[in-house]
Amino acid sequence: MDENDRKSARMGFLEAFMDREIIIRAIRVSAVIGTLLVAINQGDLILLGLWPPLWKVLLTYGVPFGVSSYSATQHKRFS
Repeated sequence: MDENDRKSARMGFLEAFMDREIIIRAIRVSAVIGTLLVAINQGDLILLGLWPPLWKVLLTYGVPFGVSSYSATQHKRFS
């Protein structure tokens, strides 16, 4: 693979990642899966009226967003 092929592959990933459909789908997946994970992992604190640290909640939503957007981007690039 020469330098032009590598640049083309990188741009292909960024172009695919910035696709509106991929971002919207990743946000939806993150909202559903993130909410379930917060309920499972932090539900006891929330039911006691306490709130978990913000970084834990953001990470809980961020991971499903990252996984969903990455997998959709790779699928779009190689399909």
